[in-house]
Amino acid sequence: MTLNKISQALILTGAVFLSACSDQASAPKASTDAAASIKQVQDSGPQLVNADTSRLDIYTDFSLTTDLSHLSDNQKALIAKLIDASKIMDDLFWRQAFGEDKAAFLAKINDPKVQKFADINYGPWDRLNGDQVFLSGYEDKTAGAQFYPADITKEELNKADVADKNGLYSVIKRDEQGKLYSVAYSVEYAQALEKAANLLREASKLADDKEFASYLNLRADALQNDDYQASDFAWMDMKNNPIDIVIGPIETYEDQLFGSRAAFESYVLVKDLAWSERLAKFAAFLPELQKGLPVDGKYKQEVPGSDADLNAYDVVYYAGHSNAGSKTIAINLPNDEQVQLEKGTRRLQLKNAMRAKFDKILVPIAEQLIVPEQRKHITFDAFFANTMFHEVAHGLGIKNTITGKGTVRQSLQEHASALEEGKADILGLYMVEQLLKKGEITEGTLEDYYITFMAGIFRSVRFGASSAHGKANMIRFNFFAEEGAFSKNEQGLYSVNMEKMGQAMAKLSGLILTLQGDGDYEKVDQLIATHGDIKVELAKDLEKLSQANIPVDVTFKQGKKELGLE
Repeated sequence: MTLNKISQALILTGAVFLSACSDQASAPKASTDAAASIKQVQDSGPQLVNADTSRLDIYTDFSLTTDLSHLSDNQKALIAKLIDASKIMDDLFWRQAFGEDKAAFLAKINDPKVQKFADINYGPWDRLNGDQVFLSGYEDKTAGAQFYPADITKEELNKADVADKNGLYSVIKRDEQGKLYSVAYSVEYAQALEKAANLLREASKLADDKEFASYLNLRADALQNDDYQASDFAWMDMKNNPIDIVIGPIETYEDQLFGSRAAFESYVLVKDLAWSERLAKFAAFLPELQKGLPVDGKYKQEVPGSDADLNAYDVVYYAGHSNAGSKTIAINLPNDEQVQLEKGTRRLQLKNAMRAKFDKILVPIAEQLIVPEQRKHITFDAFFANTMFHEVAHGLGIKNTITGKGTVRQSLQEHASALEEGKADILGLYMVEQLLKKGEITEGTLEDYYITFMAGIFRSVRFGASSAHGKANMIRFNFFAEEGAFSKNEQGLYSVNMEKMGQAMAKLSGLILTLQGDGDYEKVDQLIATHGDIKVELAKDLEKLSQANIPVDVTFKQGKKELGLE
């Protein structure tokens, strides 16, 4: 309920009291009480809608730390600079996602728990509950966030003559006459981006690795000229730097109107050399795995770049989009299709964050929803590999439609991200199966990977069906249910059918790859409409997890203090 509606309700209550009361002497007191109630609501700031406190404890805290003892003083100072630059990305994302000043918004909220929840969600909308409004005084979130005028429609922009209409790095505005126009990020956010760029240039002077220093300088330039491709190529060429940063406007998930515009975010990372060495060999199999995809040859004729690499990191700072709501545990970048085709991508596994989610969330979920005899197959190695190969699988399939509709991202618009995440999930599992058969993966059994994957669906689907990842999870769960990939016993516990799981995996892989290659917006829209929501029975299972007080996700204690850099 909005503040205006609360005020109206309180005034109406006072009016009813006056008309129903025969004692005229009491009338002035009723009016005073109503006015006092209205003032109390206004003074107390935004309140939880329906006073619903059940969502405030869905996150569990986790401290982001790592061993920095092997780093030089310059490298430690460099990390501090990167964290400062990341904080600017955080502020910029607040502007893109919400628009209201962060400090002023949070200061209005008197309850510390509610304030923390609003901080985690970067505004008054519950990101893991379909962006539902949880604070009074606020309306539903617009699909285009702050990238577009609030009253814009897809039809209006599609018909408009606007420069950079579907650009990654611009906002759409409306002039006094109502005409639409675009403003580049480098102009719209010029002051903040100049500060961030200067911090990256200062950090580059502290870098021991020349390639990393070059990347930082090119990324600084990109923040100020909106041309990120050169820095993406430079980032792909880095192989030996023990410190890394992913920074800038990157993912387009926040734009749920068109899926076109990128949101600011940042990750500061320290490489885990031992785990990275274990992973190095897998990227070389991409071209071979591409040829074996379960789909017609015309949908797999693109050849993945051979420069792709896999590495493990401890993440020491999240900012902006990456820190909003659910937390990313693996990265596959860059998104630039040309860079992907020429160089491939880098897949970064965020091992400490991944371990937090496995221990605090996935294992407890399995104990509640998976049959006892299959729980032994829930392993961290399988969770790590499934997550890793999800990122690797983004490099498989097709980037450009075979029907002349441009890139897959352009043709599928706001549905592109959901289908791409679904592709990565299912092809990641396909890759694991193939590499197990080849003997290249030697840890665990196929049961470990399938059953951990199934438990992972329950973990991820709790993020809600409004996000790209949420829709992807629901499509997969509902598709698997139709194909008999799992069953449910009288106690409400799930059991994976290994044979049917494999068949369902191949069938869904072929479907998604075909839809992407055809650029068939209508069929994708239909698939999401029929399979992209949470059915009643699953909703009851998810409620069971809530009743067991299993957190939905983690939130981080992070920064220079946690790392001993202050």
